[in-house]
This record gives sequence, C-alpha cells and structure tokens, in this order.
Amino acid sequence: MESTATAPSDRWSLESWFTAFGAPDYLAFKDQLTSSLAAQGETSAGAGPAAALAAYEELSMKMGHLSAYLGCLSAGDAGNESVKADEAWLSGREADLSKIEASLRSRLAALNAAEFAALAADPALADAAYRIGRLREAGGHQMTLEQEGLAADLNVDGLHAWGRLYDTLTGKLSFPMIFPDGHEETVPMARRRALMASPERAVRSAAFHAGQQPWLDHADTFAAGLNGIAGTRLTLYRRRGQPGFLEAPLFDSAMSAASLDAMMEAIHTHIEIPRRALRAAARLQGTAALHFFDLEAPQIAPPGEAQISWTHACVMVDRAFTAAYPALGAYFREMLDRGWIEAQPRAGKRPGAFCTGSLLRGEERVYMNYHGTVQDVITLAHEVGHAWHARALKGARLFRSSYPMTLAETASNFGEMILLEGLLTEGTGTPGLPAWLLDQEMNRAHSYLINIPMRFEFERSFYTERSSGEVPGSRLRALMEQAQHKCYGNTLEPGGLDPMFWASKMHFFISGVSFYNFPYVFGYLLSRALFARFQTEGSAFLPGYEAFLRLSGSAGCETVARETLGADLTDPAFWASGILSLEPKLAEFEAIATASKG
Repeated sequence: MESTATAPSDRWSLESWFTAFGAPDYLAFKDQLTSSLAAQGETSAGAGPAAALAAYEELSMKMGHLSAYLGCLSAGDAGNESVKADEAWLSGREADLSKIEASLRSRLAALNAAEFAALAADPALADAAYRIGRLREAGGHQMTLEQEGLAADLNVDGLHAWGRLYDTLTGKLSFPMIFPDGHEETVPMARRRALMASPERAVRSAAFHAGQQPWLDHADTFAAGLNGIAGTRLTLYRRRGQPGFLEAPLFDSAMSAASLDAMMEAIHTHIEIPRRALRAAARLQGTAALHFFDLEAPQIAPPGEAQISWTHACVMVDRAFTAAYPALGAYFREMLDRGWIEAQPRAGKRPGAFCTGSLLRGEERVYMNYHGTVQDVITLAHEVGHAWHARALKGARLFRSSYPMTLAETASNFGEMILLEGLLTEGTGTPGLPAWLLDQEMNRAHSYLINIPMRFEFERSFYTERSSGEVPGSRLRALMEQAQHKCYGNTLEPGGLDPMFWASKMHFFISGVSFYNFPYVFGYLLSRALFARFQTEGSAFLPGYEAFLRLSGSAGCETVARETLGADLTDPAFWASGILSLEPKLAEFEAIATASKG
C-alpha cells in the first residue's frame, strides 16, 4: 500500500468460510457437526483416552469455526433474527461439547501420575501435554458428569442467554442527540464512544449525557443480566469446590493469584503516575479536572487531517508495521487484500472491536467500527496484533493454539506500540506530531493503569456482594462510583463520574469469560517489557518474539515470561518497572501542559 490512492475495503468477506448464511455448504456443515457430536458422545466412553482426546480436538475446531462465523454475522447485523436463532442452536451444540469435555476431564483426573505420564508420552499427544494437563487439573474441580451435563444444558437458556440478550439489545440502542451546531440526529449506540473521543468538548458532553438515557431506561434489564451471569457462575463455583470467585478466571488466564496480587499492588503503589497524566490533560483542556467523557479525548490535536480517512488509517498502520516488522506489515496488507477486516460504521452493528478466526480455515478476521478518530487507528493496530498472534500459530494443532487472554492482550498491545513508535519515527519532522503521540501514550497509560483496574475493583466488589444475593441497579451504580473514586482520586471533577459504566461496558456481560479486565493490564505491562527489548535488540528480537507467541499455547504465563524474558511475575518490582518506565514521557507531557498555561 504505497499511497492513499489505493482504497482498501472497509467490509469483510466471510465467503471462504461459507458461501453464505443458509447456503447448502453451511447447512451441510451444521448437519455434519450434529452427527459428529452424537457419535462422539456415544463412543467416547469406550474409546481409549488418546483417541477420545483427538476426536474432541477435531470437534472443538469445527465448533470454533461455526461459532466464529456466526459471531461475525451477529456483530455486523445485531438485528438479524435468523442468525440469532442459529446462535441459540449453536449454544445447544456447545453444551453437548461441554459434556464430552467434562467426561474427558473426569477420565484424566482419575489417572494416577504414572498413567497420566504414559498418556502424555503417546506420540499422538506428545506435543499436547500442557493442554491435557490443564484438562486433568480442571477435572479436579468438577461436579458429577450428570450434574455437569445439566449445567451445560441450563447455560444455553440461562448464562449465555443473558449475554445474547445484552448483545441484541445494545445493538439496537440509539439516542437523539442535539449537536453543538443545533442540529438533532438519531445516533446508534455504536457511535457514542467515537463521539466521546471528539476534540470538541461540547460534542463529548452532548454524546455522554444524551447517550446515558438508554442505559438508564434499561437499567433493570441490564442489572438482571449482570446478576444472572454472576449468580450462575457463583453457584457453579461452589458446586465445583471453588469458593473463591477469582479461582476460575485465574485458571482461564493461566496465571497465579500471586502474579495478580503483585500486579495490582504495583499499580496502586504507583497510581499517581497515570493520575499525573490526567491532571496534565486537564491543564491542557483548561479545566480544574476532567469529566468521564473527557477520558478518551485527544487533548493535543493530531497534525494534518482532523478526521482520518479509512484509507489513510490503513496507510499509517501499514507504514509503521512494515518499517519495524516487515512480516507484520505484509500480513496486514494480506488482511486488507483478502477482505479480512470489517470497519464500516453503520446502524445495526454491535459496538466494540474484536479479533476472531477459524483454525479450520487458517484465517483471521478483525471487527471494529471505524469513525476516523486516532483511537480507531490504534484499535486497528491492536486487533491486527491479535490476528498476527494467531497467524504465528498457524498449522499448530488446537491443543497448542489455545492461549489465555493474558498473553493474547500482550500481543495486541505490542501491535499498538509498534504503531505509535513507527508514527513518531516516520514523522519526527512533522510539527506537533511528537506532542500528539505523547498525548496518545498518556491516554493508553490511563486506560490500562486506571480505567481497567477500576473495572476490576468494581467487579470484585460486585461478586463479593453477589455471593450473598442479588445486587440491585442502584447498588451497582454505587459500587461503580466507589471504584471510580478509588482509582481516579481527585482527577475527575465533581459530578464527573459515570455511574452507568457497568451497563455500557460490554465486557461485564461476556458470558463465556469471567473477569474480562485484568488480562488487559497484564498484556499492557508485559508488552512494555517485550517492546523495551525490541528497541534494544532491533530486528534480532523478532524471532524471539515469535517464539514467545508460539509458546503461549503450550505453557502458563509465569513459564512463558520466565523463559522469554527471565521475568518473575510474582514480584511487584517487575510490574512496577513497566509503570515507572513511563516517567520520561510523562515529564515531557507535563512540560507541554505547563507551557500551554503560559
């Protein structure tokens, strides 16, 4: 992509996965999946463990393929009832697969050490020992097979139904907004976040206040959903002998409680570093403090065009990636050429951004809502970083390709850092660019070191109270305000909180993953350590980085960090080093803010 004359598509193509939704190949795949599940359910108990595990692996790959396809369709058209119906159908098949997995976990847990060692040494499983070891460990926290089967069935119309309801409702939400120039417009909720990143404070304020009303109008529904999701999880945790509600999220994240505690200790010890960035942003804005709607807004105008076209955004990402990491740049161009990115803003799309993919096809897809902001460009680099992680594992079996969110977010943040550093390197002679990039870096520091820890504090408080009964919407608002006070301190002006953030943040309603927050902080800080080595070693570091990506599906976080960085994740000093490394850029940012007052 040499110039902005090339106009890359902002719509994705899914035809390499299925000809079309409801097409003969799609229907045949559904029928085959149903038959395979039935056959596996009948024969897995009698098959040897190695054969049963291989069959389960193949089924999981097929299930993931169909799940990714329907997820893409649903995100792009939240009102498509036929797709929603098939998502509900798929939830039933996922429940069937959960029962097969529960049976496998139980069988593995029943093996003694010598029997398990012999199984792990089987040539068919020799490269999957880590994954089957985790299945065995999970088998130690399991109800009876009959109870696990019942739980899987009930989750279809319970736990996961709440998540589907949230996606459907939020995809249809809109609100009337009066813009500063006086015109009124009906705004889809998917556009609200972009408006709150506007350089014009009046636009941000209008979008925040007008956009609050739908969340307030549906607060009871969202509170019921959040309580339903958490209540189901807590009940299952107790039944499985996991009284601590963080045990399962930590297992899913492949990290220890000691590492999480060390990370959070470092953040709260050094929280004044990101708070200083917010105070400097307020000085640049000319206010005593910030409002919640100011938090994602650029305080330093980007050089050049105020609205970044999609074509220019792709050029920016391509140049930054190619200069620092040619293979990543080539992969990004491949994604554009093959139609693997969905970015077009339109009514009916679900808010947010994500990366998904199909191991069956060896392809990835990126979804986002592009509105021309700097944050959107960073989001694009973030999601492509995720996709590159998956590409690094292309050809590996599923048992070596499933990595935890903690390490996934490390790869995506690494992509962001390449973009920001590349923009600075390419445009050092552009007036205003260094200051703008500092603003972006400080905005990221706030997000990862204050906003996301705030979500963790809220969710931890909520789960603590939910353990004793349902938590009403009014209490959810109070818990959110408490978490915001704790993390933001005095950086927000009186009345500048967002008590409905618990409803508007999709991450709290993802039914398949609990505590969808601390892995982001993990990824941000670990990626800073990786990027520091990249800056020191240059291109010689990249083979090691790719080894890090490939190892992510075959070891826990502590092992991956120790073997690739020589780092001890249970030491608060490791995490603190990432936070303290912001000091030089923070000092530059504060100097700019002070000069602006002069």
